[in-house]
Amino acid sequence: MSKFAADKSSVDEIRARFDADVERFSNLETGQSATVDAPYVLDLVAEAAAATASGVTASSGTTSGAKAVLDVGCGAGNYTLKLLERLPNLDCTLVDLSRPMLDRAVERVGTQTGGCVEAIQGDVREIELGEGRFDVILAAAVLHHLRGDEEWLAVFEKLYRSLRPGGSLWIADLVAHEMPEAGGVLRRRYGEYLATLRDERYRDEVFAYIEREDSPRPLTYQLDLMRRVGFDFVDVLHKRLNFAAFGGIRAIGGVGTGG
Repeated sequence: MSKFAADKSSVDEIRARFDADVERFSNLETGQSATVDAPYVLDLVAEAAAATASGVTASSGTTSGAKAVLDVGCGAGNYTLKLLERLPNLDCTLVDLSRPMLDRAVERVGTQTGGCVEAIQGDVREIELGEGRFDVILAAAVLHHLRGDEEWLAVFEKLYRSLRPGGSLWIADLVAHEMPEAGGVLRRRYGEYLATLRDERYRDEVFAYIEREDSPRPLTYQLDLMRRVGFDFVDVLHKRLNFAAFGGIRAIGGVGTGG
C-alpha cells in the first residue's frame, strides 16, 4: 500500500495541519492533550532513554557516553528538550514534515545544547539517515502515519541501521488492537476521556482526524517488528487506552535481519 493511500490524508494534507498548530505543540504540558498521559510519557521516555544510554555505554566500554540523538517527527522539539535535561550537549538531528514546526524546534533546542543542531524537513520514508550515526532515536506520535507492511518494515530497518551498536529507539504513539472487541472498549473509553477533557464535539473532531490521517498498528506488531529487524532488547514502558510507549536496544555487534 502506498503512503498516498486513497482513503487517507496525503503527506501534504498532514503537513498543512501541523504547519498551523505550532503554538499548541510548543507547550510541554498541554501540547498533546489528546494523547493520554502525554506529560508523563514525555518525561518517562526521556528518563528511560537517558538511563539506557548511560547503562549500555558504561557496560560496553565502546564509548564515553551518548553523543547524538535523532528526533523523527520532532514537532516543536519537546522530546529532545526533555532528553537534553538528562543528556546535555548532544548533537541533535531534528526531522519533521512541517517547516514551521522544524524552525520552532531548532530555535528551542539550539538554546539548550552546546552540540550541533541539524534540521531536516522531509518524510522519514524518503530521507537518508546514514548508518551508525545515533545513540538515541526518538519517534513520538509519528509512525502511525505509515501505511502498508512494507513501509513499516522499511522504516524500522532504516532506524535500526542508523543506530550505533548499543543505541536505542524509543517510540510513543497511538496504537491499534489485535482483538476488535478489546479495541472497541478502549476506543469508547478514549472517547470518554476526550469528552471529559473538553466536550463531545472535540471527541468527534479527534476521532475524525485519526480516521482520516492515521493507520496505527498494534503494540505487539511493532514489538515483533523491532525484533525482526534486529533489536535484541525490547520493552514496554507504558500502555494506557490507545497509546503506548516502548523501546529497544541495538546490541553491541547486532545486525538486522530485515527478513
